[in-house]
Amino acid sequence: MMRKVLVALAAAVLLPVVGGVAESAPVQPAAATAGCGKAPTLTSGTRTIQTSGKSRNYILRIPDGYDRTHPYRLIFGFHWLGGTATDVDTGRTVQTGAWAYYGLQQLANNSAIFVAPQGFNNGWANSGGEDVTFVDDLVRALEGDLCVDTSQLFAVGFSYGAAMSYSLACSRATVFRAVAVQSGGVLSGCSGGTQPIAYLGVHGLRDNVLGISGGRSLRDRFVANNGCTAQNPPEPAQGSLTHRVTSYAGCRAGYPVQWAAFDEGHIAAPQDGATGDSGSRTWVPALVWQFFSQFGSTTPPPDDPPPGTGACRVGTTVNAWNTGLTENITITNTGSAAVSGWSLTFTLPAGQTITSGWSATYAPAGGQVTATNVAYNAELAPGASTTIGFQAGHTGNTGAATAFALNGAACTTA
Repeated sequence: MMRKVLVALAAAVLLPVVGGVAESAPVQPAAATAGCGKAPTLTSGTRTIQTSGKSRNYILRIPDGYDRTHPYRLIFGFHWLGGTATDVDTGRTVQTGAWAYYGLQQLANNSAIFVAPQGFNNGWANSGGEDVTFVDDLVRALEGDLCVDTSQLFAVGFSYGAAMSYSLACSRATVFRAVAVQSGGVLSGCSGGTQPIAYLGVHGLRDNVLGISGGRSLRDRFVANNGCTAQNPPEPAQGSLTHRVTSYAGCRAGYPVQWAAFDEGHIAAPQDGATGDSGSRTWVPALVWQFFSQFGSTTPPPDDPPPGTGACRVGTTVNAWNTGLTENITITNTGSAAVSGWSLTFTLPAGQTITSGWSATYAPAGGQVTATNVAYNAELAPGASTTIGFQAGHTGNTGAATAFALNGAACTTA
């Protein structure tokens, strides 16, 4: 259980958040970094970098089968107060391995580079902006040695790590594509904070360390910045041990906001129907991964098939446990014309029943299912991708969905 953040610290440094709206240039399109095409000198493991006149440590994880010609997503995982980069890298506090990088490394399946920076005193005070500068220097070093997609940088963290991710949303909105802020507060500052960035907030109703009212304020800053329609999204009832996810409407294209409230306290891996952290049954990693992976790279991998081989191409990833599973579905428009509004039909294996979903609406819950776009992913330009997903119960068959068709035309599978 990661209840390491001190209530006194939260009370001392939690500051009010004032929303603002400002026009901003969109995130820059992907470009080949200096590291693309060359043999890297960096390797996976614990490494050191000089920044702000100090020596700082971080852990780097490069995908198996790293392709130096393919630009990869770069995902930063920030630890909580009292946690370490090693905790993020191994996932050992909740569930060793499966929960590494907040569960995202397993879901990424070697499609992303991961980095876990180490904070001073196992926290992210960001004194004088030194932790943001640390991240700047890390980004510069990694892009100089590895092949990184500059339009696909992400940050995720819990508690103090969420505060650091929020600080980057405020100050580096044109560097990072999206952030996931899990049970955070304004502990690491918010320099700037007027530009849009894709934002996912996750918070417990009964959080007595960094209260949910503060999490709502963090969210609402980017609801305003992103031009979304303000609302008070529905949240689960106390005592229900469930969660509710809301996708805001009206947001600027490419700048969605999602909010997930759950009936629990200050924990990083809540599960429906039970108390406490659960690395194997928590719904949070799948939610964060689908939020990050919905943003298709503007630099497609070199082995992409040419457009025109089908109305769409579909790739699936399944993460299963004893009675349930999550499945992410990445849809790519391989046609020569843009798709404006879509429905994807597919067939679930026998015994699977959808219990919840994200980035689309799903009906019915079993058999042949139709997933229909939501507002922010209705447009699919030629070559563009979006990722949707769902959680399902099963009776033993954990296979992926089959027989995909986009707007009635059959899809190829990756």
